[in-house]
Amino acid sequence: MQFRQIYIFILLFFCSIFYGNAQDKKDINIVFIGNSITFGGGLSERTKDAPPAQACDWLQNQNKVGKVEFYNMGVSGRTTVDILPETNTEFPKILGAAKKFKNTDALLVFSIKLGTNDSAVKGPKGAPVSKEAYYNNIKIISDSLISAFPKCKIIYQQPIWYSPNTHNRSTYMQEGLDRLKTYFPELKKLVRAYGKTKPNQVYLGDRKAFIFFKKHYKEYLSPEDGKFGVFYLHPNKEGAHILGKFWGEAIYKSFF
Repeated sequence: MQFRQIYIFILLFFCSIFYGNAQDKKDINIVFIGNSITFGGGLSERTKDAPPAQACDWLQNQNKVGKVEFYNMGVSGRTTVDILPETNTEFPKILGAAKKFKNTDALLVFSIKLGTNDSAVKGPKGAPVSKEAYYNNIKIISDSLISAFPKCKIIYQQPIWYSPNTHNRSTYMQEGLDRLKTYFPELKKLVRAYGKTKPNQVYLGDRKAFIFFKKHYKEYLSPEDGKFGVFYLHPNKEGAHILGKFWGEAIYKSFF
């Protein structure tokens, strides 16, 4: 009889640990907003290798994370102008994706990585986008997302480096790269501003990837033929995995 009581006690003890840990885990729904880098441009199996998929794979293996669901809403060539609600281009699709998640109790996160195409000298819609316009556009997008989903969280992932001779169908070059770097302080300013008006809702995400890819571009960015020689803009398969991990780590640090 005594042995049976001890057995039941041990069983209940381990059950409480198991269910306690399960309850401590947080489910998360993520909508990734971005351009071709988010989309997985140039990757043969982008559904599993694109940065959003890799970010979620990384998150799924963390102890505090429950079920992870996501939509990759990255579209090649897109700027902040394309995402503005008033253009009625991508924003309705983003809202639609966020409404498709079945688990409405999960934490809803919008991960935004925009700016590469904004920084171009010419080509993408609205480019070149000044740092002031970039700030305003990101703010309008963020305000609109919060209006539609008041309990959501937003995280800004800093754009990554590209080579100063980048020229495909659009013109980027050194001028564009210099402009891109002026966007980074604007993201910080936005996060600080939201910290006062909407505390714990808008976060600054990854800031490491820009320097990483600048140092290791020949290893992790794909060489592409351009008007001014071979340029580097899009992550290759290994680079996309690394970028996804950077994003996943930023999301985990912010919300878990």
